Amino acid sequence: MANDRPKLGILGGMGPQATLELCQRIVDYTDADRDQDHIPTLIYNDTWIPDRTGAILGGDAQRCYEALLSGGRVLEGAGCSILAIPCNTSHYFAARLQEDLGGMKLLHMVRESAAVLARRGCRRVGVLATDGTVRTGVYQRELQALGIECPPLPEEIQRRVMSIIYDEIKRGRRGTPEDFAPIDRAVREELGCDGAVLGCTELSVFRTFHGLPEFYLDALDVLARRCVTACGYPLREC
Repeated sequence: MANDRPKLGILGGMGPQATLELCQRIVDYTDADRDQDHIPTLIYNDTWIPDRTGAILGGDAQRCYEALLSGGRVLEGAGCSILAIPCNTSHYFAARLQEDLGGMKLLHMVRESAAVLARRGCRRVGVLATDGTVRTGVYQRELQALGIECPPLPEEIQRRVMSIIYDEIKRGRRGTPEDFAPIDRAVREELGCDGAVLGCTELSVFRTFHGLPEFYLDALDVLARRCVTACGYPLREC
């Protein structure tokens, strides 16, 4: 393997379990026969970054951005040229981060996921994400630019999504398929969607625990695959 291939930087901690999940998937998706065939990776698991939803909706977005930028600069200074951030809500700051971290290419998980949904032929997509991601339109802008509708979830269903994220996964619990069942019914039957995106990495962790059908595109899965190809390594189909 050539030594001049990019070094991957992962700015994680949002949350820690999702960061581990991304790293495992990158390993799984790299077509490697030995240690040296894998991607050189630096992981900065910065758990002190303020909660993105709380900061953005609570008027403290600048402090959150500065923490993200600081973490990005740590990775940039360590020689990383590709940056992955396993947190959908943080992509509210993606354009600013890319501008301020000119030495690294930020892999835009939300944009990449929207493109996959478009290639699947989806026309109406349910966005399962934090209140911060939903209310700032992080996914809506990317999806609507591709001609894809994204109807808002009913308030009770959005509360259920937030509960799985914050009351279950972020607390080290697993949630249950029964927790997810009303969400599934609402997205498919009430909203009439032909696809949905797991737009929060805690939901990606939930999927690992319980499994979900192909109807649900996992944004963390998209990011893991993109990390492999962006660094110039071959994909292993799992």
